[in-house]
Amino acid sequence: MLRHFASAERKLISVLGAQARPQRNYHSKQGVWGYRPVAKRVYEVAEEVRQARNAQGNVYRWVEAFRQHGHKLASVNPISIKASSSQSELQELNPAFYGLQTQQTVRTAGLLSAPTSAQNVAQLEQLLRDVYCSNAASAEFAYVENTEEREWLAQNFESLYERQLQSTERLEIAELLIKSQAWDNFMALKFPTVKRYSGEGAESMLAFFWQLLRDSVQANIEHVVLAMPHRGRTPLQAALLNMRPAKVFRKLSGASEFADDIEAMSDVISHFHVSEQLQVLGKSINFSMVRNPSHLEAANPVAMGKTRSKQQSRGDGAFSTESSAQPFGQHVLNVILHGDAAFAGQGINQECLHMAYVPHFEVGGSLHLIVNNQVGFTTPGERGRSTEYASDLAKSIQAPVFHVNGDDPEALARITNLAFRYQREFHKDIFIDLNCYRRWGHNELDDPTFTNPLVYQIVHQRQSVPDLYAAELARQGVLSAEQSSQLRENYIAYLNEELALAPSYQPPASYFEQQWAGLKLAPANELTYWDTGLDYGLLHWIGQQSVAYPADFNIHPHLLKTFVQGRLKKLEAGAKIDWATAEALAIGSLMYQGHNVRISGEDVGRGTFSHRHAMLVDQQTNEMYVPLNHLEGGNGGKLELAHSILSEEAVLGFEYGMAIDNPQNLIIWEAQFGDFANGAQIMIDAFIVSGESKWMESNALVMLLPHGYDGAASEHSSCRIERYLQLSDSKETAPDGDSVNVHVVNPTTPAQYYHVLRRQLARNFRKPLVVVAPKTLLRLPAATSTHEDFQPGTLFHNVLGDSTVQPEQVRKVIICSGKHYYNLVEERANRQVQDTAIVRLESLSPFPVQELQAQLAQYGNVQSFVWSQEEHRNMGAWTFVRPRFENLIGKQLHYCGRCEAPTPATGIGKVHKREVDEIVAAPFEL
Repeated sequence: MLRHFASAERKLISVLGAQARPQRNYHSKQGVWGYRPVAKRVYEVAEEVRQARNAQGNVYRWVEAFRQHGHKLASVNPISIKASSSQSELQELNPAFYGLQTQQTVRTAGLLSAPTSAQNVAQLEQLLRDVYCSNAASAEFAYVENTEEREWLAQNFESLYERQLQSTERLEIAELLIKSQAWDNFMALKFPTVKRYSGEGAESMLAFFWQLLRDSVQANIEHVVLAMPHRGRTPLQAALLNMRPAKVFRKLSGASEFADDIEAMSDVISHFHVSEQLQVLGKSINFSMVRNPSHLEAANPVAMGKTRSKQQSRGDGAFSTESSAQPFGQHVLNVILHGDAAFAGQGINQECLHMAYVPHFEVGGSLHLIVNNQVGFTTPGERGRSTEYASDLAKSIQAPVFHVNGDDPEALARITNLAFRYQREFHKDIFIDLNCYRRWGHNELDDPTFTNPLVYQIVHQRQSVPDLYAAELARQGVLSAEQSSQLRENYIAYLNEELALAPSYQPPASYFEQQWAGLKLAPANELTYWDTGLDYGLLHWIGQQSVAYPADFNIHPHLLKTFVQGRLKKLEAGAKIDWATAEALAIGSLMYQGHNVRISGEDVGRGTFSHRHAMLVDQQTNEMYVPLNHLEGGNGGKLELAHSILSEEAVLGFEYGMAIDNPQNLIIWEAQFGDFANGAQIMIDAFIVSGESKWMESNALVMLLPHGYDGAASEHSSCRIERYLQLSDSKETAPDGDSVNVHVVNPTTPAQYYHVLRRQLARNFRKPLVVVAPKTLLRLPAATSTHEDFQPGTLFHNVLGDSTVQPEQVRKVIICSGKHYYNLVEERANRQVQDTAIVRLESLSPFPVQELQAQLAQYGNVQSFVWSQEEHRNMGAWTFVRPRFENLIGKQLHYCGRCEAPTPATGIGKVHKREVDEIVAAPFEL
């Protein structure tokens, strides 16, 4: 019966049906680097199935009701204190609701591929309840709009128990659960005061990973990338992922998880990382777990970005060189674990889900496991969300959800296999909601009975998950109690051996290997300089190619005149080279040298200020064309323009994930306005600026943050330079080296921007770069460069001196940074001042003491030094520059700029004009 209604026979046809994923009106039907349209997948329900449904319409409606509502009666919660729903509460599942009588006989095709037979309604009802209202697993997929997916899910869920696990497989699962429990018991005994965020109550998650790895190798998956919070992390790593327990024990003794010669601040054991080549069923598979901070769910977009980077390196999906388009995820799989309260409560999850099928962010679908502890810290689930299930956010992208009882590891293994097969078939996200509990509350030093007494009465009176499973296997004669005890004793003996070895254990180097080979840590005691200039003949040609397009391409007439022809004229003259042209020269030259470049953010193709136009759009066909991807010659680098969803936190995390995976690619994230980065502060704090110190994980991510006081009020005026400088570990009392954790620059010329971008990949180390990017300078005639500024031997200058004054006449030096320089130069000219030099700090972090000293040394008659900025005194670079200047240069520095304020800028036009006049006049009147 159910087989007919599940449509065992699926047909792909050329015209009718629904595709596996909604088709998008994207800018390219032909495809561009990183996006290639996959052929529309269509489907038709088999004719005999349609006839059976039409002949017994009421029976079909009843079966569909179970598929839609059956989960509401499933008792998948192992510690529920609520009464189970009764049939009377769900009239949709009552056969009488459809005019069916209990003793009525219907012709059916039996469940699990049984032949057609006659059954009475009572028998069929029991069958439906066994499948959809099980106390081991239930399903939600009725909301999935795609017919083929619903039919596939129904058929495969209804045949879930066709394959029984073999005894050897059950023994493997039992051993993993026993090891997980033994690990946590051992830790509780040896380290009783440590918050270890154990897996107790959720040990069955080991069955999820056991099945996942087996399925992955059989599907020829080469790499699994995992994001996982701290709950149960270390027992998983130790029991299944080959992490040496001695590493944890060494850490808990007070030592670092890194070798003794590495100066890293390190992290806690619940944030430990694993990257291993595992052997499963005789096959090899790479398994990497991304680093996680204590910000729950923050690692999820990082895993997605890392997955996509590996797909790019592997030639997966749209990065393939094959002529036929393939979905992403053929060889690299992304897996994400969530906490129940965090998945429902953290907005980053919505951002990640809504990136899932966006061009240039898709990874071929992620496999999700919600470890549903049914409490967030001490907050019960019903207080932590407005929905019935913790997983309900999955419905926003029509991702199917399976609810599983955590007491049944075999049910979880079967559901994992089903979820994996769905992900392989449709390359879409799918969720498993594992209902379990925390045996000791939020951590092992809590007393959860303070706030959840009834739940913990149940928890403290019940057997553990491993003990329940071992007892079940003992009853079935698969694993005796003696064998279970022996497994536990053997593992504890191994842990004791590792504990004894911990004092002498030396962690192996886990950094600067494989694709990172040849790179190293930045020097701590010097600033290095890198020749990033190139022959202008080559750059001229690259610049021409950056605005080239096919003869039959219908370009926008305004772009043709002002952008294309304008750029060609500037390149030919070798003068007045603007910001966008310099950027194209930097990116194009890196591509020519074989590096891939990715620019991500909102509207990055044209640029927020309509200046970039790295992509052109045919005005008649709407087809996108990326000129730089048609460079001839060179080493074949490609440019990916990733127009992002309206998100900062998840998108920036995604780009960070790409940056930590491949150091030979230039990854750029551009904020639409600099203050938009405020929404991504977690990524900046927890990953970008601290990842190397905590985890020895370098990155060269570039953040472009448009900044400048132009009368736009508080929003969009400031990128909050002060925040990035405060996050810098630059020294106040000693010269900096390149090892400073985050490099912050505020360049004032296109050539400087060109050099700083190229420098990111030219150096033999990688550092994140914050570019305080311009708005008005994009088109300011004074802010241009000439061809000499790009030639071999040229480089990024941390300080730009003043060549327009006579050094012996200078009595005052104004030091500034960024676009404010041009306002000061104009004011000096208007006043006809001859005795004031204006020096630009192009690099703020690292602070360029030696270069600044060299510039100031030529002014022997200076009487005062002034720092001038357009930001308010409690903002901008003042509080960063002053102590370094006075401590290291040894001179007093005076302040000129806006006074202290609670917001970045005024919204009153007259006040803004008055402030502008005052701050440019003040340095000359001091």
